[in-house]
Order: sequence, then C-alpha cells, then structure tokens
Amino acid sequence: MKLNYNVTEMTRLLLKAQRALRWAFCLGAVLITTTTASAAITQWVTPYGTQVVFLAAKEIPMVDVSIDLDAGSRWDPEGRSGLASMTLAMLAKGVAAQSGQPALSETAISEAFAELAAQRGGSVSLDRATITLRALADREVRQSAAMLASRLMNHPVFDANILDREKQRSIASIRESMTQPQSIATKALWQSMYPNHPYGQSSTPESIAAITADDLARFHQTYWQPQRMRITIVGALSEDEARELVERLMIYSPKQAAAPLRPSMQKPGPAVSTQSSGMSLKRQAIPHPATQSHVWMGLPALARDDPDFFAITVGNYILGGGGFVSRLTEEIREKRGLSYSVFSAFQPLVQPGPFLIGLQTQNAKAPQALSVVEDTLRRFLRDGPTEKELRAAKQNLVGGFALRVDSNRKLLDNLAQINYYDLPLDYLQTWTKKVSAVSAADIRKAMSRVVQLDRLSVVVVAGPEGFTP
Repeated sequence: MKLNYNVTEMTRLLLKAQRALRWAFCLGAVLITTTTASAAITQWVTPYGTQVVFLAAKEIPMVDVSIDLDAGSRWDPEGRSGLASMTLAMLAKGVAAQSGQPALSETAISEAFAELAAQRGGSVSLDRATITLRALADREVRQSAAMLASRLMNHPVFDANILDREKQRSIASIRESMTQPQSIATKALWQSMYPNHPYGQSSTPESIAAITADDLARFHQTYWQPQRMRITIVGALSEDEARELVERLMIYSPKQAAAPLRPSMQKPGPAVSTQSSGMSLKRQAIPHPATQSHVWMGLPALARDDPDFFAITVGNYILGGGGFVSRLTEEIREKRGLSYSVFSAFQPLVQPGPFLIGLQTQNAKAPQALSVVEDTLRRFLRDGPTEKELRAAKQNLVGGFALRVDSNRKLLDNLAQINYYDLPLDYLQTWTKKVSAVSAADIRKAMSRVVQLDRLSVVVVAGPEGFTP
C-alpha cells in the first residue's frame, strides 16, 4: 500500500515538533537530566541476541533509530581494506525477493523511502557499522520503514556491475584525497600509531579494486548477524510500540536464537599496547607543495571503558579540547600567533583509541610550532592543570551538557554509544556529577598514564625544505 503525505503538512509537523522540543528544554523537561532518567530508558534482548535500548520522547511525533553492528573496518581482511564500508554502501543498491515481496532495484529502494518520507543514513567507523532511520511516529509509516530497512540489512543483492561502479567512485575519491595534505598526514599518523594492527590500515585504490561480490557476500554473512547488532530507539512511542518496531526491524533476520554478543574486544592479531616502549618518538616529514604545514601527533591511549574516562575528558578540555579557552590555544595562537587554531582530542574505541593533537601553520614556523606543542604537553603531563583552569573547565562542561542532548538525534547518538559500548544506563544522568568530581590530581595521574611521550608519533606534511622533525 502506498502512503502519500503532503509536503506542506510534513513541514508543519516538523516545525511544530521543533518548537515543542525547544519549549521543553526551556522548561527544563529534558528526560536525561531528571531524577527519573534511568527509569525512562528501557533495555531488553530479543530472542535472536540483539540488545535494544529505548527512550520514550513524546515531544516530537518522530521515531529515530540507530542500528549498530560489530562490523566496522577493523574486520576488513588483509588486502581488502574498505570491504566493510563497501558492504554497507551496497546494501541499498538492490534487494532480493522474499516472502511474497518483489525484488527492489536501487531506484525502487530510494523511491520507497521517499514515499514514506523516511530518512535513511549509514556510516562505517573502525569499531562499527551503523544504519540510521528516521520516520514519522505514525504506526503504518514507521512499520513500513522498519520492514524496508530489514530487507536491506538481510537480503541485499550484490550486483557485480553496480559494485564496479561503486568501486570506481571510491577509487577516484581515494586518489583525490591522496593529494590533500590533511589526508596524507592523518593516514600516515594512523599507520605510525597502529603498525600491523587493523586500526592502522586504510583503503587504497588497490584494496578497493580487489573487492569482489563474493567478498561482500562473505563479509555480510559473517558480520551482519542479529547477535552482533545493537538497536537504539528514541521517539514518540510506548515501550510496547517500540518492541513492535523492533520486531519489524528484525522480521527478515535469520531466525536462529543466539546470546547477545558484546562488541569484540580485539580482532585476531596483535592487541593495542599502551605501555611505554622505551624508544624515542617516531617522526615523519612528508614533502608537499602546500604553503601551510600540517602538523599531527598522536598515540594509542584510551579504550571506551577506561575507568579514567571522565578525568581524561576534563583534562583534555583544559589542554586542547576547549577551543579558544584551552592551554594549547593560549600558547600557540594567543602568545605566538603560530596558528589560527590547534586542538587535542581523544577518540576512545573498543581497543585503546588515539590521543591526537593537530594544527596548521606557515611552513617556516612548523619547527617552532611543533616545539611549543611538545613543551606545552610535557608541562601539562608533569604539573597538571591549575585550580583556575580546572574550575573553568568543569563549569563549561557542566554548563554545556544540555547542548549534548538538546535534540532527538543527539539523544540517539548518546544512547547508541551507551548501548554499543555497554555503558551504564544512568550514564547521561550521572555525567555532570562525575565531571564535577574530577580533581587536578585525578587529571595528572590519568593523563600521564595514557599519554606517554616516548610512544608519540609525529607527522609533518609540507614544512620547510629539508625540514626533519
């Protein structure tokens, strides 16, 4: 049955929903910040091993869904980097016929979602593959959108001709990125930080060209399974309606029962080491005709379940994650005018993800900028933050917390993290309390543990002629 919705009416509903959400926040009605937040979040496991987290959000007549699978690029086979991403991209290029439903072409799939006024998205990161779905809360609309998504996830057709087209697009994009100094720098940095480890591998024209339809089918059969899946739902539904929606999302899944599978802590092969190596820093200078030097440094540092996560969050905000109020910005931009911006960041993953620092500067100033960054980092690890810095950082983080959950999409992203990485259901409810409890000693101890300077990799792309860091 086709469903037709007037575009003007759709726009009216969305604008009304947005106004309702803003009004709710003005009244302090965000569920996550109330004392009943943990009770409002429901969790269960389907008979097929899929873990589900649901939050009722009645203010907007919409449903947002995130489907996360332990099928990220860290599972790419050797010589087939890019296979995880290509598998996700090909899901919407054709669907096989099943259970009385006709086969769907790429165009028919797009038209079916458009007919429902539903939005579908997807992405692949190192740890996970993600499909997102947004639809009106109307039962017929949401159920139809969920069943269509289920067909895509479970019965794709990996057409060789379409695959060749997508491979050519991907190869062209990779070749273009290989001319960009930023892409060159970050690729070299990840390879240096994670040698001989899946986190350090990246797609190449050769690895993409080697992918076949059979590779896609094997990868899909292995990793796109219900027990490797986590479903997160935020929307104007009751719990019973959310459970019904999950059944539709799983309707075309393999029917064997299975225990839920925690995202694998490591891929076969070497684990990520975070211990001091006793070796000197690894440094690379890569020539490039750019007029600006791209300076990057980093090392494996933080897993998502690290007990010092909040101390490191506050510490990084002070060091370089707080934008114009960070110490790196003060030293690099304000005092010396070496760069317009500089940042530091942690990217926690299933295995220890990287700590990163990056900036751009004039070629002639690259050596000075690198020296100032290293000196600033060394002093911060040794001395920690001042009480003034700590107080300001906690005030800014706590004061800005509402902006982290001020839309259904942001709520969905946060809850999907909780679901995928098995964080406590009251994680958002206790977030500000845990940030407020961080001390300067906590930061100094945690940062010096995970950021060990002798394990730092440094990459400079462009730079003055003959420059060797």
